[in-house]
Amino acid sequence: MRILGLGTALPEHAYQLEDRFEIAEHFFLGTERERKLLPVLYERTGVKRRYSAVLNSSDGSLSERQTLYLPRSSSPEYSGPSITQRMEFFEELSGPLALKAVRNAIADSGISPEQITHLVTVSCTGFSAPGFDLFLLRETPLLPSVQRTHVGFMGCHGGLNGLRVARAIAESDPNACVLLCATELCSLHYQYQGGADQIVSNALFADGSIALVGAGQAVQQSKSTSWIAKDSVSHVISESDDMMTWKVRKLGFEMSLSPKLPQLIEEHVRPWLEGWLAEHELQLDDIKSWAVHPGGPRILSSFQKAMQLPDEALSHSRYVLQNFGNMSSTTVFFIIQRMLEEQSQLPCLSIGFGPGITIEAALFID
Repeated sequence: MRILGLGTALPEHAYQLEDRFEIAEHFFLGTERERKLLPVLYERTGVKRRYSAVLNSSDGSLSERQTLYLPRSSSPEYSGPSITQRMEFFEELSGPLALKAVRNAIADSGISPEQITHLVTVSCTGFSAPGFDLFLLRETPLLPSVQRTHVGFMGCHGGLNGLRVARAIAESDPNACVLLCATELCSLHYQYQGGADQIVSNALFADGSIALVGAGQAVQQSKSTSWIAKDSVSHVISESDDMMTWKVRKLGFEMSLSPKLPQLIEEHVRPWLEGWLAEHELQLDDIKSWAVHPGGPRILSSFQKAMQLPDEALSHSRYVLQNFGNMSSTTVFFIIQRMLEEQSQLPCLSIGFGPGITIEAALFID
């Protein structure tokens, strides 16, 4: 499947680092010891700015219209919005953000929306039926006959799962033109209490959307990139189920992250990747660029150490983490967009990590 176009979208307003401290100190209901950890853990994430759909001003103040983050003083027992409230906001906010990314991707591809035959959507931060896939059909010239597939609740590597589905469709039908859209509203799941891992989750995650247009060989292309999604692969590290979890609870979706995760990645990822690349008659030294999901600074550092990569190899991943945060399944495509703009060399290997611990990778060639 050749990539014809890629588009991204962000909410209008963002938190700066100092805004996030103020908000965290106001809302977080943890113990006194946990509250003292807030500035330390927020600094360690390396995130200086991230965008949120629940803000309505550029200075990071809380939304007046969207009352998801209710004042701490509203009730002494208040511990955050219900799952119902959070899903209502997802229904309201996910479609318009996805639409921006889709319009940008279609414009970038140069194709007519009527040429799109398949729509693959991805999200792990909300559930709704009808979902934002049908919102896209209503708000764009996509035909009602477009075939839809949704990849749900797979976590940070979900975008690469969606890419696998899109590639499989394009390879099985050379006339297929596939629109992939991943949309995540992680800030809807801000938790008001919890341990250090929950504080890190609150500090890391952000909102964003991406859309990608890909096509089989028979589709007429007035414009395309040089990138071809060649193959993808998945690997589950044994006995790692509790290292990363993403679970539905009555006060939203709760993330847990084990401090052992970076070490686990460092131990397992290199031999697995070497074996997979050998199937394509490639070695690690043959990979010219890397789009690594920035789950956090320690994960990036562990991956870099395991792969023995120079600092510049992960510069795009670190830039996206610093300026946009961890946007879950959408994040690797923000990295790929920067690489397309800078005409990074191929082959490129994209990799993401999610609950399981599951590792997903995709290989791009020209």
